[in-house]
Amino acid sequence: MTQPTDIRRPADRLNTALELAAAGVPVLPLRAGKLPFGNCRACAGSACGDRPNMLAAGPCQCPKPCHGWAAATTDPRTLASPDWAAAWRQAAAVAYHPAGTGLTVVDLDNPAAVAWARQSLPPTRTVATTRGEHWIYRGAMQSSNGVRPGVDIKSRMSYARWLGPGTGTMADLPDAVRALVVKEPSTVWPTAVTVPTGAAGGGECPHRTPVYLERGIAMAEQRITEAREAIHITVYRTFLAVLAAHGRCGCLTEAHVERLFAAAQAKGERPRHCADAWANARTRLGL
Repeated sequence: MTQPTDIRRPADRLNTALELAAAGVPVLPLRAGKLPFGNCRACAGSACGDRPNMLAAGPCQCPKPCHGWAAATTDPRTLASPDWAAAWRQAAAVAYHPAGTGLTVVDLDNPAAVAWARQSLPPTRTVATTRGEHWIYRGAMQSSNGVRPGVDIKSRMSYARWLGPGTGTMADLPDAVRALVVKEPSTVWPTAVTVPTGAAGGGECPHRTPVYLERGIAMAEQRITEAREAIHITVYRTFLAVLAAHGRCGCLTEAHVERLFAAAQAKGERPRHCADAWANARTRLGL
């Protein structure tokens, strides 16, 4: 099996990124901890309106490696530009946007997860990671974390580390992988729950007013994006506040939760950390 590519030197990392970009793979640098670089001051707090390819599609054309996964590009002039130079000097790894090249990565984080995949999923191209394997399929889908123990799905609005080309023949994205995400909302974001006693409107949840709910989600996104420190705590407390307000009435949809997760990941939170924070907040509230 192919071992992870050695990309320890800055020049090597940039050269690797340029080679991938030439092959049509959108890439970006990662800092220590496998995290993307933070937004510049002009883009902080979504003041720029965000990138056109993000969930909150905006007009931002910032030349710097801002907005996490959305910074991934195939433009060699951007990658080698002065605006990206400092990031490459500090970069600890190269990452790519799987859906940007029509792929999905099943991230298997431990031997038990790898054993499960070998029994449950069709074989495809595999890449060795530090603790497990990446299984790469042809086709894009929604990203999701913690779909089962030690398994994350990285595709749309996500990034994966580049650890080499891997081995084996790439297979088409199977329904078995898509089903891992389809099953999740039924357990994490229920569509039918009991409305708390005392709700206005004769039992109809007042949060269903679009303006009210949208304002709450927007405020939560802003709180996360403007956090300057203790991001883990900020994400958890924000999730807790959102669930306290809307977690028992069935208002929250998958789209709302994806927005919160996207805001957290743009600040450097790993998908798994987002899932843990969400689950811990639900447990704290008894949901």
